[in-house]
Formats: sequence, C-alpha cells, structure tokens
Amino acid sequence: MLDLASITEYVPAFLDGFIITAEVSILSILGSFILGILIALMRVSSNRFLNYTSLVYVDLFRNIPFIVLIFFGYYGLPEIGVYMDAFWTGCLVLSIAVGAYVGETIRAGILSVEKGILEAARSFGFSKFQIYAKIILPIALTISVRPLGSVFINLILTTSILSSITLNELTGVSKVIASTTFRPFEVYVFLVIFYGLLTFMISALISLWHRHLNRYLGEEAS
Repeated sequence: MLDLASITEYVPAFLDGFIITAEVSILSILGSFILGILIALMRVSSNRFLNYTSLVYVDLFRNIPFIVLIFFGYYGLPEIGVYMDAFWTGCLVLSIAVGAYVGETIRAGILSVEKGILEAARSFGFSKFQIYAKIILPIALTISVRPLGSVFINLILTTSILSSITLNELTGVSKVIASTTFRPFEVYVFLVIFYGLLTFMISALISLWHRHLNRYLGEEAS
C-alpha cells in the first residue's frame, strides 16, 4: 500500500539532492554548449588539423561509455596527481562527453544554412567572423534547438550515474533514503516526480530559447 506520509520527513533531503542535480545539470549544459560550438566550428573549418582533431574528439567521446569516463575522472586521474571532488568531476566529464553530441548537432545546423544566404552576406561585404556570428550561428542554433533540447534532457538523466562516485545527487539521496526507510516504492515515486520537474523546466527553457531565436531572426530579416 502506498504510504507517502512515511517519507515526508525526508523531503528536505530530496530537495538537497534535487538542488545538486540541478547545479550539475546547469553547469554541464553550459560547458557542453560552449564546447559544442567550438567543436562544430572546427568540424566545418577548412583547416585540416582543426577538422581532423574535432573529428577524433567526437568519435572518441561518442563511443566510450559515460560511466567509464566518470570512473576514469574520479578514480584514475588522482593516480597522476589530478584531484577533483565528485561534483566537479561530474560537471567536467559531462561537459566534455556531451560536448561531442552538441557539436555534431550544431554542425548539422550549420551545414543546413542555405548557400544563397552566405553569398548574399559576402556581397554586402560581411567579414567571415560577422557571417558566422550574425548569420550562420543564429540560424544554425534556431534549427538545432529541438535536437539540442533532447541532448540536454538526456544529460540531466545521465547525472543519475554520478551516485556511483559518491555524489549525493537526487538518485544517490534516494538510494540512502530507500535503504533507511525500507519504502523503496514511495521513495522512487518521489524520484520520478523530481526528475519530471527538472526535465520539464529544461524543456520550458528550450522552448523559450527557440522562440527568442526565431524572434531575433525575424527582426534581423526585417
């Protein structure tokens, strides 16, 4: 029988885990987005070194299990004198790994920009930097918003693995509470609710971002 009242006293602990999960998610989304833009620009670059380096990066981090990267960062790096706590290990590894997916998503958006738009920009004397900053990236990001939203939501869900390196995020806290109360069903009902709220907030932000970019492009076009 469902008895949510038996674990209501643990709601503050759930909230603490929720906050840690949200912090890791937000920092990792920002990190992977910045890195993804750099990787995408390198992937479409005419410079062979940059192009090849970014290709190796993408293929490498899209083909290594995330938990292996987490264990390498948390347990492996200290062996060579690099120490980070579980929180920053999670943020760094998530940013680097998800940056590969973000880069490919943005690259697809860049490649979908019509050549006629670029030729028109060149005819007006736009520099290469201006073309990318004012035309290509805004259009590519607008096209890529929905796919990026899926990538970022998957990032949020992947944070649950960080409990394996002792980070007391949402899943880690839930495991502790479940073993303390012997009420795993009720505990994981709360877990589902909290993850649902977090992913809903990210989806809402992605929708706002999409509308903002569309409005920006509309103003530019007028």
